[in-house]
Amino acid sequence: MTTMNRLTTPWGEFGLTRFPEHPRDTLRAWDAADEYLLRHLAGAEAGQGDAGQPGDTPTDAGPTGDTLAGTEPTDLSGTVVVVGDRWGALTTVLAARRLEQLGADPLVQITDSYLTQQATRANLRRAGVGGDSVRLLSARDTPPERVDVLLIRVPKSLALLEDQLHRLAPAVHSGTVVIGTGRVTEIHTSTLKLFEQILGPTRTSLAVRKARLIFSTAAPGRTRTASPWPHSYALPEGLGTVSGRTVVNHAGIFCAERLDIGTRFLLRNLPRRHGPEHVVDLGCGNGVVGTAMALENPAARVTFIDESFSAVASAEATFHKNVDAGTAAEFVLGDSMTDVPAGTVDLVLNNPPFHTHQATTDATAWRMFTGSRAALRTGGELWVIGNRHLGYHTKLRRLFGNCETVAGDPKFVILRAVKR
Repeated sequence: MTTMNRLTTPWGEFGLTRFPEHPRDTLRAWDAADEYLLRHLAGAEAGQGDAGQPGDTPTDAGPTGDTLAGTEPTDLSGTVVVVGDRWGALTTVLAARRLEQLGADPLVQITDSYLTQQATRANLRRAGVGGDSVRLLSARDTPPERVDVLLIRVPKSLALLEDQLHRLAPAVHSGTVVIGTGRVTEIHTSTLKLFEQILGPTRTSLAVRKARLIFSTAAPGRTRTASPWPHSYALPEGLGTVSGRTVVNHAGIFCAERLDIGTRFLLRNLPRRHGPEHVVDLGCGNGVVGTAMALENPAARVTFIDESFSAVASAEATFHKNVDAGTAAEFVLGDSMTDVPAGTVDLVLNNPPFHTHQATTDATAWRMFTGSRAALRTGGELWVIGNRHLGYHTKLRRLFGNCETVAGDPKFVILRAVKR
């Protein structure tokens, strides 16, 4: 049975889970930052502010308010946009609340995560909220033309926040309510400067349970600049077939401004393959690994898979910028290898993340490994790169019955497992 935690709000109690659901997953689908924002929107007393720890208050961040006890409830009848909701908790609670307001436009959720969208759909069903009550948009979709209430869960990536604010700025007006939320460790001076520069005057609340709110007053008349994303750069020499090639990076993907050292190490040690085979770049990011394999073996069919809308868009742009039009490729948004037919893949290349939506866990890596084994043909190979200390070799031996080290340095190791 799936572990389901219950979120208590001023508008009722909600059973919520993350996605994919797992019976041993004890992580909640919300945190104190979500609770703080919901209490403020309801006009409920926020409680006493935290005394704070050194570094809690960003320097030069503008005025800092009180704990906002006893504020008036926020009018949620206009066009409400929720950006960066981690697992759909904010979207679910607010959509349920708006069911009482007949004729209200659908609430809009904007996220860069396929997993977030799936979690949101499941949580809406549990709350009895129909799918027509919410529009689920990706970070790459065109946002609404007008926004009356803009709620932003501050993302880990400052670049993603910058791009989202630029894309939403034309839709805000002088009456738009703009509120951000995040843990104190997620809100920095640079975070608040982006709100200030792109939207308008910005202040913060005091911390409550190590969470903080951000308030911006929209200044629609100001001169606005375009988003600097996507960003492109040329790869250095010494990386095999992709040396000197250009990669395209949308905001929010891993190491969007430069190639990370782990991927560099993998590119220097990729397998040399030839012939018509099916290769999967799993967790593709900007797609540089799958693009390298396509350049090395033009007869291959490469599938790029990621749960990030921006990553899949980046991979597609990188591939088409460097590979001849006749080379076969597929770009898949999804949960690991779920949508890949069993026994159809010859080679999987994988640099698994060891955190998912701010939570440090090996669950994603394990799901990637098990999905890869199911998708591989007999004799097919999974190549994994990771930090030495993560101990992926133990998991691969348990799952495949074999694992060998292809290459290693003091920080990284490349492992190869074969489906027998």
